Amino acid sequence: MKEWMIGAGVAVVLFLAVLGVQVLPLLVLAGLAYFVYTLMERRQVAPTGSREVAVRHAVNFDHIGGQDHAKRELMESLDFLRYREKIKKLGIRPIKGILLTGPPGTGKTMMAKAAATYTDSAFVSASGSEFVEMYVGVGAQRVRELFRKARASAKKEGKDSAIVFIDEIDVVGGKRGGHSHQEYDQTLNQLLTEMDGMQTTQSPMVLVMAATNRADILDSALLRPGRFDRQIKVDLPDREGRLHILRIQTQDKPLASDVDLEHIARESYGFSGAQLESLCNEAAIIALRCNAAVIEQSYFRDAVDKVLMGEKTGRHPTHDELLRVSVHELGHAIASEMMRADSVSHITIAPRGNALGFVRQIPEADAYLYTKEQLDQQIVVALGGAVAEELIFQNRSTGAQNDFLQASRLARTEVMCGLSRIGIVAEEHLPDAILDEEVRHILGDVESRTRDVLTPFAAGLREYAMWIVEEESVDGSEFRQWLAQTKAQLPVLIAN
Repeated sequence: MKEWMIGAGVAVVLFLAVLGVQVLPLLVLAGLAYFVYTLMERRQVAPTGSREVAVRHAVNFDHIGGQDHAKRELMESLDFLRYREKIKKLGIRPIKGILLTGPPGTGKTMMAKAAATYTDSAFVSASGSEFVEMYVGVGAQRVRELFRKARASAKKEGKDSAIVFIDEIDVVGGKRGGHSHQEYDQTLNQLLTEMDGMQTTQSPMVLVMAATNRADILDSALLRPGRFDRQIKVDLPDREGRLHILRIQTQDKPLASDVDLEHIARESYGFSGAQLESLCNEAAIIALRCNAAVIEQSYFRDAVDKVLMGEKTGRHPTHDELLRVSVHELGHAIASEMMRADSVSHITIAPRGNALGFVRQIPEADAYLYTKEQLDQQIVVALGGAVAEELIFQNRSTGAQNDFLQASRLARTEVMCGLSRIGIVAEEHLPDAILDEEVRHILGDVESRTRDVLTPFAAGLREYAMWIVEEESVDGSEFRQWLAQTKAQLPVLIAN
């Protein structure tokens, strides 16, 4: 349309010039009119103050590791955009909305961009926090503009579908009533209206995708069929998933021959995709700091420590404090190895974050269920530091505070899961006094067990702790060599 008007205008101007008419004023007026038209067109497509923009997406599902199940479910949900005629013959109702839920850093935004690539759709994104910032007072209008923007972008790019992605939807999609704000309710109401009004047969077709890590607070009207038809869990990756992500993140990095990505995947239990990306980046930064040409395994070990605990602090504990910290961490390490062999990866007394030292353990496998014995073993490891201090110094310190909190939570879990001596209980009917008494009973029994485990090693523990003070850190394999030599000197009965 715009090109046709320009061509017609040029023809009229030439015709008037041939007739001898002064065309300079007409050219000035035409230029002014074109400027105003262009300005209005831009205002219509992207309203003033709006931050949601159409982006050209270069992300596909091959770029996302560790989420095979979520990717399969999402691609199945997206096939209605790719095979419309086929699903129409089967009488399938196309879905209008897909909600991605899961912890932060698991790749929900990347999956939304990959969905746009997979379906060859225009991609328009906005954040729930931006709605709060920009849309107060005019929320309903801005939501309409968001969907209008998606359709206009699809037409401009020559596509027959568009994806509207709303991150942090819990900000504006929380349950209405109670203490909710009226402006938030109006914005949510308009979003619900837009989703109800979307026609699955029109072109371009609009699909709404959203992400949140607080699905429990979303309004029920938002989650009903016909709005967000599918809820896809994007969870933390398992060991195979972590290995896949590490391979993706290191494919453009020079790795030393000793780098074992499977070992790193085991050590990084509980890491999200974002944390694994940060881990690989930090390892490369450490290599740069050391002026190394390749990234070695030890750099990844230090990078895991940094991602978990933070950068080394500038604190300088005294020699006596360092010795106590070393004894404390050795208590954890010995207890861990006695409960499960080859579980200690690294011991350090270098202060990081709020910790003066720590022991990093390697999980045997990604576990989802625990027995009472396994929970008791975790309590033994948690109490190992304080018991070791008591054996060597005949007293304890405040450094065991977090250990005690962890041990108490584990003991409380045993009670609530019916694994204690009082049997099956209902939390809401369990008096606090009985709960506290049972937790103390469990901790008392396990503390005695922990003391029995560590007492045979008390003679050599101080000497090895002093060596760690000099070295600052020790690898798990070196620690196991010392532990094996110490056990060999003990009576066979104690060693078993």
